[in-house]
Amino acid sequence: MLAAFVLTLALLITVHEYGHFQAARWCGVRILKFSIGFGKPLWSKKFGLDQTEFVIAAIPLGGYVKMLDERELDQTAKPYSEAELSRAFNRQHVLKRMAIVLAGPGANLLLAVCLYCGLFMSGVVGLKPTLAEVAAHSPAAAAGFVAGETLQKVNGSDVATWQEFNWLLLKESLGHASVDVQGLSPQQTLTTHRLSLPDLALENEHKDLAHDLGFVLKAPAVPARIGKIIAGSPADLAGLKVRDVILSVDQQATPTWQDFVAIIRQRAEQPLGIVLVRNGHEQRLSLTPAAHTENGQVVGQIGAALAMDNSLLVNRQYSFSAALLKATAKTWDTAVFSLRMLVRMLSGQASWQGVSGPVSIANYAGQSADMGLKVFVGFLALISISIGVLNLLPIPVLDGGHLMYYMLEILTGKPVPESVMVIGQKVGLALLALITMVAFYNDINRLITG
Repeated sequence: MLAAFVLTLALLITVHEYGHFQAARWCGVRILKFSIGFGKPLWSKKFGLDQTEFVIAAIPLGGYVKMLDERELDQTAKPYSEAELSRAFNRQHVLKRMAIVLAGPGANLLLAVCLYCGLFMSGVVGLKPTLAEVAAHSPAAAAGFVAGETLQKVNGSDVATWQEFNWLLLKESLGHASVDVQGLSPQQTLTTHRLSLPDLALENEHKDLAHDLGFVLKAPAVPARIGKIIAGSPADLAGLKVRDVILSVDQQATPTWQDFVAIIRQRAEQPLGIVLVRNGHEQRLSLTPAAHTENGQVVGQIGAALAMDNSLLVNRQYSFSAALLKATAKTWDTAVFSLRMLVRMLSGQASWQGVSGPVSIANYAGQSADMGLKVFVGFLALISISIGVLNLLPIPVLDGGHLMYYMLEILTGKPVPESVMVIGQKVGLALLALITMVAFYNDINRLITG
């Protein structure tokens, strides 16, 4: 987990700071230092005609690009010539300064596009959006959906997998009270349903909005065969192996994966006796599911996935041009969705429980790395978008705060006074401290509640 966390931070921070660095070079600004991390330098070396110092520091929670700026010059240091001062950041046209500031978040968003493009070209596997049943008295039932129906479009957007369907529902729920969903019935008849969308509840993160609306995905009735195990999970610690077939749990037969999952979910933090078949031989072991809070309820989880029936899987591969367009659209949609959710948090319409700090990010990084390269790449893309969006917020000390100052400079024709920037910096630090406290509180709460 630690290695995945460090790799995630190192890559995303380096990309962000390199965006500032490269834009500054293109604008002719002299760069004094390029640092990955804060605090005591672990390694440093000077390169290039400008003898820019490249540093790797001890605290890997950020980085910075230090440019020549007359406002930050040490009066006791060797004075710069007028030719050198002409390359100072503060002497550049305001549009150049804006481009340098925008380049950091822009690099993060561009990285997300590249990562998603690679994923789409290599092939994205998902569950076919076919309904096993529709919950009675649910919004889905009221809209006329039936068991066996395969979902195909949401407000005109094609749906290939269950994951895409859930994402489109979540995105549309922020701006619409209802959506049109097209489905193909078991009799091969196309039907368009008008589905009512409840507003996102204040206390609910809606990780599976489709389930909350009454949709039940058709899952294969396959044997309880283990297909994947997360390292360090209860399943791994208990000694379960890939391709093990679970026969019973505490003397309750588990002919299907669904039977196995149902028992595990009901027995959080309770030791269970497992009977399984491995390489043709029956074996027994003890397993204790971890407690996990899901929609306000505590359920058991063991960190294992089934060996999936390929008939219910969809593998979509795209050409480079199609993948690039889809990756750009996904990055844009995710960034806009993040901003809209933030507005809802600030207005009290959505919960702050979704804000994550370094502990949760480290946990997610480790889990996604254990689940395979494609999952980890998708996680990197998502976090890269989050960093890009966060830095564009109009908060002093962030890139968005500097952009706000430069836009005021364009409107007024003169730079924002130093005294105003000092006050803004204090306000910005206070806001960041508040967000950090919320993130750490959520991290600790997740650790306590599982």
